[in-house]
Amino acid sequence: MNLKIGLLGGGSWGTTVGALVTRNTTVTLWARNSATVDEINAQHTNEKYLPGARLPENLLATADIEQAVAGADVIVMGIPSHQFRNVLEQVKGCIRPWVPVVSLSKGLELDTHMRMTEIIEDVLPGHPAGVLTGPNLAREIMAGYAAASVIAMADETIVKELQKVFHSGLFRVYTNHDVIGCELGGVLKNIIAIAAGMGDGQGAGENTRSGVITRGLAEITRLGVAMGGEPQTFAGLTGMGDLVATCTSAQSRNRTVGFELGKGRSIKEIIDGMYMVAEGVKSAPTVMALADKYGVAMPIAAEVYDVVQGKCNARKAFRGLLRSSAGAESEPG
Repeated sequence: MNLKIGLLGGGSWGTTVGALVTRNTTVTLWARNSATVDEINAQHTNEKYLPGARLPENLLATADIEQAVAGADVIVMGIPSHQFRNVLEQVKGCIRPWVPVVSLSKGLELDTHMRMTEIIEDVLPGHPAGVLTGPNLAREIMAGYAAASVIAMADETIVKELQKVFHSGLFRVYTNHDVIGCELGGVLKNIIAIAAGMGDGQGAGENTRSGVITRGLAEITRLGVAMGGEPQTFAGLTGMGDLVATCTSAQSRNRTVGFELGKGRSIKEIIDGMYMVAEGVKSAPTVMALADKYGVAMPIAAEVYDVVQGKCNARKAFRGLLRSSAGAESEPG
């Protein structure tokens, strides 16, 4: 494969995807931090985000963003949601026409409520926009464990070619045309993972966690379908699959935030101690605004929103959920 990939973002997932793609083609990874760039090029490690992991020697890093994108045939955006538009604006004059742009981010833009593929279409009209998403814990993948993901894009021809870029070894990549559903599954599960973590932090037990995950999936599906996603998508890798991984793994940043909230720590204290983004905290206000816009009841997400906004503590919120009335399983609540 002779495609050149420009990957923007030197965090844990961006670096992991870069390492995977080097098995198939050429990758130039851009990172803001020059020390990270030097470490990747000279030591073939990224200890801050992937401690103990060895990176391929042919993964090239640069601190020059134009160098990463100018000659690229595909752009991969491993940028958090709150910086996504700004980085695209920086490079839009350097990207060749019609080059596909693939998002790795699982967030929403706070002020516009837009998904990342919508931002791509807004900033770079004419460029095919897609998303790579699924139950993918970066450290496990770098350790060689099997994993599955989904590449979603409306154009079936392009998405099949992109599948070849990302699929390698034990990292299986499936295709899907439902960009909205795949993207929203990755966003909304972060909120439910915070709720699951809140329960775990209070010692709620595995039965309770299973209930939160299952009822959380119902909330995700209701809003996702209302926004144009397909119901079956939320039963797949980007819905149920990603939800289970994020709600149960100690590696999940969003579950970790919930766990610490459940232990009684404040949201400010938790976030100040993290150097990686927990997208669920940033997305919570936007998710609740969308639920209100589409008239969708999301009681679990609403409780999480109240906690991360400092309106109540995790113990009170979680007990409120457990004591809420229950109707038919198909109904909210």
